[in-house]
Amino acid sequence: MAASTVAVSELLHKMNTRMSVLYPKASCVMGRINTAGSRCESQLRPRAKSVSQHLVGVVGLEVHAQITSNTKLFSGSPVGFSAPPNSLVSPFDASLPGTLPVLNKRCVEAAVMTGLALNCTINKKSLFDRKHYFYADLPAGYQITQLRRPIAVDGVLAYSLLEGKNRGQVIKKTVSIKQIQLEQDSGKSLHDDARGQTLIDLNRAGVGLMELVMEPDMSCGEEAAAAVRELQLILQALGTCQGNMSEGQLRVDANVSVHHPGEPLGIRTEVKNINSVRYLARAIDYEIQRQIKVLQRGGTVQNETRAYDSKSGETIPMRDKEGLQDYRFMPEPNLPPLIVYEDNASLPAGVDARQVVVVQEVKAGLPQLPGVIRDRLVQTHGILPEHGFTLVNEDGLTEYFEAVLKGTKKEPRKVIGWVTNELVGHLKQQDMSVSQSPISPSALAELLELQETGHISSPVAKQVFQEMWRSPGKTATQIIQEGDLGLVSDTTQLHNMCQKVVDSHPDVVHAIRKGNKKALNKLMGLVQKETKGRADPVLVRAILQEKIL
Repeated sequence: MAASTVAVSELLHKMNTRMSVLYPKASCVMGRINTAGSRCESQLRPRAKSVSQHLVGVVGLEVHAQITSNTKLFSGSPVGFSAPPNSLVSPFDASLPGTLPVLNKRCVEAAVMTGLALNCTINKKSLFDRKHYFYADLPAGYQITQLRRPIAVDGVLAYSLLEGKNRGQVIKKTVSIKQIQLEQDSGKSLHDDARGQTLIDLNRAGVGLMELVMEPDMSCGEEAAAAVRELQLILQALGTCQGNMSEGQLRVDANVSVHHPGEPLGIRTEVKNINSVRYLARAIDYEIQRQIKVLQRGGTVQNETRAYDSKSGETIPMRDKEGLQDYRFMPEPNLPPLIVYEDNASLPAGVDARQVVVVQEVKAGLPQLPGVIRDRLVQTHGILPEHGFTLVNEDGLTEYFEAVLKGTKKEPRKVIGWVTNELVGHLKQQDMSVSQSPISPSALAELLELQETGHISSPVAKQVFQEMWRSPGKTATQIIQEGDLGLVSDTTQLHNMCQKVVDSHPDVVHAIRKGNKKALNKLMGLVQKETKGRADPVLVRAILQEKIL
């Protein structure tokens, strides 16, 4: 083992020396490579108005989803986001001579599960290919991918947009999935501007990816963002990708062009590596308007790769694509065809079912998908469709909502307001997740039940909620008792307060008697002020109406 380690170190030194000759501005730091791998918005923007009403946008997407797996696609190296540079690298990841790929079964299962969830056809036989290109963070000089025959094809992603007044109208759309292919991720280039050098971290090299290619069925940033957000929720529900875009687990390339409807598609540009749903919408909408303006000036849209600058809100050119790059695709000689089986009955004699992927077994393990959950919430609890979106889009919020319902007799349509407004509002103010909420579902249910049974008024319930948020150890009942916040039960006292308010505001009383019913709300507010929100609004209204009308 010691001799092997010395040999690897010498080889790494030679590779570093050669890299410094080929790339004098790049410093390939590979000294800490782990050779023991075997131990291993969004707020959506409204659609921008076109400069020309005759030109429309056309958008297709390529989504790279990092597979949730303990180890990499073709090696036993562990997968981790924040590990020290070059600490999760096996000899195969570093492309050392004599190393061979060993396919990770978990990654294959993840791709099959994702394909089934997106209504794809699963190819029982798929092939691996080499895609040749050279970057400093791709040590082999090629990527193992699936060009000729990917693992899944011909799927459909259904997604929805919220439009209309208060975004209460649900518009259902679909986008075709051309294919899902398994492939390796590359390493990362870490640019040190202060020293004028680039360092190479191969921790990510070889991590399993699913590339999902969406057909150009979308027309604006809002549609693309909604489709990616739905895909993100599906992948998270399946457990095949964590979908954390800020950590690069989900990266999107947008192919954007404009054309006159009914005519051939225009020249497209590719906006690369967008890592936010909100930025995706903005980048696409900007790029559509930029291309329209170019054509309106009599110019020509260039076939190029662009990047999105989030600070300026603009796309900027990276490199042109006029010269078609020859990736020199060839069959991967070190991997046989990937075979998956439809069911156990189709397994050849002598094959261990634990060592292969069986489509029907994967299908049986599919969880309930976000669209189904939203429909169930609306139908079962009678909530609005937009509330269903809010519940499903926030991780853990559906479970929280349904847990609250079990502890109170309050109607779901009333409970949803507390969950989506009060709870989610406080969580977003403090940038917290649902799991970090200081108010548990049972605690909120207790508060709502006290309001429902007439022990406290609505204003007091909100006041108690604020105190529960500040003091997680206190229950609603304790806070109400300590603050003497229960409803005023002495009707004589309420009659006296109402009479006092009526006598001191004759102008409002006169307006009410003239037919201005809304003026009664002012008097009710004054009574509530006198009682510090402890009066039953229904009883107060009845007493005031009796005294005035």
